[in-house]
Amino acid sequence: MLTKRTNGVANGPRLSKAFAGTTGSAIDRRTFLKRSGLAAGGAAAATVPFGMVKKAEAASAATGDITLVKSVCTHCSVGCTVVAEVQNGVWTGQEPGWDSPFNLGAHCAKGASVREHAHGERRLKHPTKMVDGKWTQISWEQAINEIGDKLQEIYDTSGPDSTYWLGSAKHNNEQAYLFRKFYAFWGSNNGDHQARICHSTTVAGVANTWGYGAMTNSYNDIHNSRAIFQIGGNPAEAHPVAMQHMLKAKEQNNAPFIVCDPRFTRTAAHADEFVRFRPGTDVGLIWGILWHVFENGWEDKEFIRQRVWGMDQIKAEVAKWTPEETERVTGVPGSQLKRVARTLANNRPFTIIWCMGGTQHTNGNNNTRAYCVLGLALGVVGTQGGGTNIFRGHDNVQGATDLGVLCHTLPGYYGLKTGSWKHWARVWDVDYEYLKGRFASKDFMEKSGVPVSRWFDLALEAKENIDQNDNLRAMVFWGHAANSQTRLPDMKKAMEKLDMLVIVDPYPTMAAVMNDRKDGTYLLPAATQFETYGSVTASNRSIQWREQIMEPLWESKTDHEIMYLLAKKLGFADEMFKNIKVENNIPLIEDVTREFNRGMWTIGYTGQSPERLRSHMENQHTFDKTTLQARGGPADGDYYGLPWPSWGTAEMGHPGTPVLYDTSKPVAEGGLCFRARFGVERDGDNLLAEGSYPVDSEIKDGYPEFTMAMLKKLGWDKDLTADEKATIEKIAGDKTNWKTDLSGGIQRVAIKHGCAPFGNAKARTVVWNFPDPVPTHREPLYTSRRDLVADYPTYEDRKMYRLPILYKSIQEKDFSADFPIILTSGRLVEYEGGGDETRSNPWLAELQQDMFVEINPVDANNTGVRDGAMVWLHGPEGAKVKVKALVTERVGQGVAFMPFHFGGHWQGEDQRDKYPKGADPYVLGEASNTAQTYGYDSVTNMQETKATLCRIEPA
Repeated sequence: MLTKRTNGVANGPRLSKAFAGTTGSAIDRRTFLKRSGLAAGGAAAATVPFGMVKKAEAASAATGDITLVKSVCTHCSVGCTVVAEVQNGVWTGQEPGWDSPFNLGAHCAKGASVREHAHGERRLKHPTKMVDGKWTQISWEQAINEIGDKLQEIYDTSGPDSTYWLGSAKHNNEQAYLFRKFYAFWGSNNGDHQARICHSTTVAGVANTWGYGAMTNSYNDIHNSRAIFQIGGNPAEAHPVAMQHMLKAKEQNNAPFIVCDPRFTRTAAHADEFVRFRPGTDVGLIWGILWHVFENGWEDKEFIRQRVWGMDQIKAEVAKWTPEETERVTGVPGSQLKRVARTLANNRPFTIIWCMGGTQHTNGNNNTRAYCVLGLALGVVGTQGGGTNIFRGHDNVQGATDLGVLCHTLPGYYGLKTGSWKHWARVWDVDYEYLKGRFASKDFMEKSGVPVSRWFDLALEAKENIDQNDNLRAMVFWGHAANSQTRLPDMKKAMEKLDMLVIVDPYPTMAAVMNDRKDGTYLLPAATQFETYGSVTASNRSIQWREQIMEPLWESKTDHEIMYLLAKKLGFADEMFKNIKVENNIPLIEDVTREFNRGMWTIGYTGQSPERLRSHMENQHTFDKTTLQARGGPADGDYYGLPWPSWGTAEMGHPGTPVLYDTSKPVAEGGLCFRARFGVERDGDNLLAEGSYPVDSEIKDGYPEFTMAMLKKLGWDKDLTADEKATIEKIAGDKTNWKTDLSGGIQRVAIKHGCAPFGNAKARTVVWNFPDPVPTHREPLYTSRRDLVADYPTYEDRKMYRLPILYKSIQEKDFSADFPIILTSGRLVEYEGGGDETRSNPWLAELQQDMFVEINPVDANNTGVRDGAMVWLHGPEGAKVKVKALVTERVGQGVAFMPFHFGGHWQGEDQRDKYPKGADPYVLGEASNTAQTYGYDSVTNMQETKATLCRIEPA
């Protein structure tokens, strides 16, 4: 319980009572906003006791001028503008960005209190090392030297793959890019970040359906929707500011709001139709809706003929999902799904929205592809008000994914093939042979690394069972919450086996305390994103520019400075930073932006120069709040944030692409078609579009991706400049394509003739290179429905990403008798991610002080559980957590829910005394993922967090 605290010890009533002398009552919303700094001058209570948040005093606040600095909130992916008030270098107050098209002057509780995130007294203040079980302050020089020496020793004796580089969705784009470049120069693909465990199944499923794996439209474009179909997401808590855009459509357009979720969430409270279904049955639910669509002929036949491949195979699968079978599997009556189907058919365009409720499953890639098929069948993809509005989680998880902080690709989704490495070697101006020599071999250079979801198995698995030279020996957590991952008891074992554990973060995180290591753990204080500057990509693909609000506090350093110091120590800084200016060990952010502009042609991260992005931030008021297009002003005609792809070079001035695959406008003005990514023919069928093309296209049909040879065939090569021709000839001559042409000439000429550089194809509903080409329902590994296992079995055990992976050997065991309740998890409005930052913020910690489990009244009564009482929740793999019971009908009978933001308790033990002094979060609690179990997606190794089993009993 968070209470009035002295020296970090709870000793009285709740935090709100600290304000009793001022307010006379518990803190309310208005007081919260005011005192968290969201008011002119950042006015805060003068009577807050020592240890509580208070106004940050400037040296001469009375006479100091107030400077306004624009930044972007560091929590979710909406991209809300924060306007900081700075006096004499001190951040004293904040306002929401009233001109921002995204937040329109709004903030949620987390955004309203970000000033405390930067100033927070619970931050890690100095480099710290574990010595004989005690935290010891050390210098930066000692930390870099000791860490570097140990890393080099591991590199020399076990190889580069025995160190894991775990990056962050909290890095800005420039830092994310440098991080991916860093572990490329280190010589390993064993690196990843949070996207693996939040939306990797989205990226894989969506990109393999129509070309790009990102949100097709935008939060703002929801204003144009005639209906909203929400599945596996709870934006009222996870993306609160985004709800204003959804509610605008609901109220202004009278748009029916359909919410499909196993739990009656705060979002569901706004729904016109709430569909409660069994966790893990998304594919069956979608096929049950489409059964009615096809049965009644409601599909968009012309759209399918022109722009979709494989729908006949989908129809054959959907035919099996009769109302009776759908209800047997999902629990949803056929009559309700017919009503949903009719509502969608009658209210087009509708938008499809999902989040981690749909992605975090062993068959997550099947779920995301099924959602796409629903939109394709009804013809609502590639149109304003339609599309798939995929709500990403962290503030820059979209950007960090785009920049390649993954184990299976380079920046821009180029993959790991020889040609991809040679492309980036050209961009980096380094010899390809030099890069290859950093790796254990060419084979390892082109082999996917281990996903973050399973990094600890690389330490625990027998050496003979892993596809690399040695086990994991060093782990670098660089802005990642360990408690956001499942199977925490196994992670703890792995941490204790490592030679070295390094945590780079503004806060110590649960990773610092969940293990029983006595030596070899280092905590390096990273600066927050408010103490640096650079670009960040919102969920809708718009890129915004943060300005630096304040200098790094205490001994913290920016992430890019720490990367440079480590690269210098390890001997590859000169090569890695050869075209990036470095002053006082700090790489110049603008040079990093321009470097990835020179290389990321695949997704159009090439037109967003620092100058254009800064201009957009300075002129936010000129952008339309629905279309996102500037109406006059310096950025006239641009779409806000130049949502990628912004084709060609910055000088070409492409305005960005607000709606992917929208053929109603020219490519030069933000139009697009589906990408020709999968060839031109399959089993004799044409995979290119038929009679569909963007406005003003000179090719009035489908076509493949552009190459120099294709330009010559069309006679368009004459439009290239001499410099462009010279660059193309130097790269690969006629074989140079739109992705590898560093001049941008191929893209420029294709767009000049009205064509999309990546071709014009059909979306494919059948992904022949996936384990399930047609999306298929498969029962969760830990299922309570043993009667369905024979009909909908999981996969055979196999090997993926260098490691053995289990499926059938788990599912064939029946755990349902001892663990009868389905366990799912999700977010709370007060906290974000693993919660280390937000639970260290007193303004947020006051709002939610207890970890809990939601349990249905029937289940509670059957097990003797009382509301508010402590309970033990046991998982089928032997772990248990002690939490407070919240008896509620939010969850259906047989289902329980826990939030995943808590940490600092371990199976009943309070670990507060294990944190470095003064760096323990105000609120601690059990991590739900201690009890979450094994289970990984068949394509991406996304973890299963939404459908396992548990047993709940009084403590």
